Amino acid sequence: MEVYDTANRLAEEIRKSDQYLTFKNIKDRLFNDPQMKSKIMEFETLKQELQLMEVKQQNKEEINENDKKVKLIKLYNGLVEDKDIKAYFDAEIAFNQMMIDLNKIIGDSIKDVLFNG
Repeated sequence: MEVYDTANRLAEEIRKSDQYLTFKNIKDRLFNDPQMKSKIMEFETLKQELQLMEVKQQNKEEINENDKKVKLIKLYNGLVEDKDIKAYFDAEIAFNQMMIDLNKIIGDSIKDVLFNG
């Protein structure tokens, strides 16, 4: 059970990290403003739709994604003009990078049992 204790300690450390706290504070502040929340959610929804289209395209389904890409870029460029939304995106990136790094550390430590090679 020690591994679960360690995982719980890691979860607590993540919640105490600068990346998590910064992202959470900015997100909470912006999402309390319905207009800001709506703008961010529109962007996130469009980004997810575009990512799904790219996956489908990799699976050889014909999809025209250029219109969505242009809309996403325009929406992003408009959103980052607002310093609070730009700070939100920057904090989200920093938090996601920390999580990627942690996943890599864990993955690297067990890759000998996951992959042949």
